[in-house]
Amino acid sequence: MSLARFSLNQWTTRYWPLPDLAAGCAAAGVTGVGLWREPVAEYGLARTAKLVRDTGLSVTSLCRGGFFQRPDAIAENRQAIEEAAELGSPVLALVSGGLPEGSRDLDGARRRVADALAELAPHAGRYGVRLALEPLHPMYCSDRCVVSSLDQALDLTAPLPAAQAGVMVDTYHLWWDPGAYAAIARAGAEDRIALFQVADWVTPLPEGVLTGRGMLGDGCVELRRFRVAVDETGYTGPIEVEIFNDGLWAMPGAEALSLCLDRFARHVT
Repeated sequence: MSLARFSLNQWTTRYWPLPDLAAGCAAAGVTGVGLWREPVAEYGLARTAKLVRDTGLSVTSLCRGGFFQRPDAIAENRQAIEEAAELGSPVLALVSGGLPEGSRDLDGARRRVADALAELAPHAGRYGVRLALEPLHPMYCSDRCVVSSLDQALDLTAPLPAAQAGVMVDTYHLWWDPGAYAAIARAGAEDRIALFQVADWVTPLPEGVLTGRGMLGDGCVELRRFRVAVDETGYTGPIEVEIFNDGLWAMPGAEALSLCLDRFARHVT
């Protein structure tokens, strides 16, 4: 497999300005980028859409929506869907959000996710955007994501049209789950895989787990096994490299991209 499916998630090179990122990807032969709403808003939505078009890039996802415990979640997610459509992104990544402050009602929080998806999916469909519900590692359950397994994500999206609501397979968050590969096969059978992201898990975790994702090949995840499992479902879409790591963020953007491309070729393809 060539690097044609490689996509650089913007947060992997977090401090690389958008024009430089676009030019650097084009120079490296990278055609896919996953964008984040905050830097897009800072640069300007219309300017960003023009920049990626002019550079010949495809936006593989927009990160992120979700966080359904917030009072303004539905309105904010409707806006995120519309932003994804303007950027030409087929996918809006969703992190469900955790428990509301002071709450211990985990079942209620998960019902809120189901209700929000049901309300947002038709809006996504009207804009040609697919919601990608991402399960996160259980350590994030209280504050960031009450959806901790791929099977949970599939159960939550099951009542909705697959063209409007799918799931994200992220190696960093799923590698620990003994049911992950069966769930990937299920996701493929149900036509629910909207996006595939890769990062590694390093031990011990750095201080501050949000920025502790490992460079591909530096940790314990069977990255190629995940890729083969996802491919065997018939998924042929982009594979985003999304790594939150202080050391990587300190590198010049072009150098970080070069390292990602090398490790992707060695450990994923």
